[in-house]
Amino acid sequence: MTTLLEQCGITPPPGGVTELTLPLTFFDMLWVYFHSIQRLLFYEFPCSKAHFLETIVPNLKQSLSLTLKHYIPLASNVIYSSSNEKPVFRYVVGDSVSLTIAESNEDFSNLTANHARDADQFYPFVPQLPPPKEEAEYMTIPVLCLQLTLFPNRGVCIGFTNHHSIGDASSIVGFIKAWASISKLGGDSQLIEAKSLPLFDRSVIKDSRGIGDIWWNQLKNAKFQHPSLPLPTNRVRATYILSQADIQKLKDSLLARKPGIVHPSSFVVTTAYVWTCLVKSGPAIGEEVDADTPECFGFAADFRARLDPPVPANYFGNCLGGGMAEIKHQELMENKGFIIAAEAIAEVIRTKVNNKEQVLKDAENWLDEAAKKFKGKRMLSVAGSPKFDLYNADYGWGRPTKLEAVSIDGDNAISLCKSRDSEGGLEVGLSLHKTKMDAFAAIFTNGLRVLTG
Repeated sequence: MTTLLEQCGITPPPGGVTELTLPLTFFDMLWVYFHSIQRLLFYEFPCSKAHFLETIVPNLKQSLSLTLKHYIPLASNVIYSSSNEKPVFRYVVGDSVSLTIAESNEDFSNLTANHARDADQFYPFVPQLPPPKEEAEYMTIPVLCLQLTLFPNRGVCIGFTNHHSIGDASSIVGFIKAWASISKLGGDSQLIEAKSLPLFDRSVIKDSRGIGDIWWNQLKNAKFQHPSLPLPTNRVRATYILSQADIQKLKDSLLARKPGIVHPSSFVVTTAYVWTCLVKSGPAIGEEVDADTPECFGFAADFRARLDPPVPANYFGNCLGGGMAEIKHQELMENKGFIIAAEAIAEVIRTKVNNKEQVLKDAENWLDEAAKKFKGKRMLSVAGSPKFDLYNADYGWGRPTKLEAVSIDGDNAISLCKSRDSEGGLEVGLSLHKTKMDAFAAIFTNGLRVLTG
């Protein structure tokens, strides 16, 4: 039901940078062996196939090329040396970003809905990173690929797949918005005038303790696996909206029982509520978990402003740390599970994530500690952040109709972003087996109803 129309490579315009090599910082190394990140942006834009191919595609190709002029590392490759030296990002003239053009007659309205839908139906719109190229002394791996899919007379989907080591959400979202701006405005003058161009200088990431060397010694013998489609997923995808009023009720409920918590954030109460609803939906699929089994919730945080000295906000790369809350299974199953979860997440943020003296404490041991901490534990993580709003990425066709974080299919993870239509609200994306999704939906809705009552 999806037809390939064209496959091409888009290069930066001639006359620019001819070669660029960037080392991986220790923040980048965390993601060297992580799966690729996959996002889909759907736009409602009634458009004929002829207009799409004759006008839309040429404009997107031209604007993409111009955007890559300012985001050269996204046209680069990760270079893995056969001698186990630290990898680098390398761009040389001729390197390009793979772009796929396709057409689909899938049901656009169903794809952009919030109700549970078969997760597998989204993969025809997800671009796949080209396979690694084996050279005599090294292996090269592309870091970005894109796909444009037309739904005739309904809309367009832009698919993004990136190697996580090239950049975190702050960096990739910056690129997506820059491409959208250049596409809509027909040039890069506004981008340049706004002084919002990315910074690639790796020296802003200070590593006087040699964390990068320590981590690479632990990582270098691992074998790189080219990611493959996790099909069939045997999952459904659904989106749940928490309105500003819902979030305020969660905050009020928390503060009524734990008045000592200082200004609980929307992130804290939303993730705590979803976490507890997920744990409570486990029995629906026959999960039998010992009462004392640890349940863990891990989340990433942008460390740019949290380091000392701080890293510029426009730094392009990875600059993520994070935190992990851990609670016994039975505590989350109880009526006060949400309160316990919110208090735990808020405490991790207060004592570690927002404490400059703690953010990189014992970073040399993070990899070893993670292997021990996570072993035998049930883990939930969160992808995305309300801080990075892709719903204002306008390519000239208006705001996106729907954002889907496809890569959570391969993780025990939820996605989180600003709500498109609910001011101050949040959108939570889930990918679960259908029976568990049904149970989650009932628990999620009933819990909010109780708060309303």
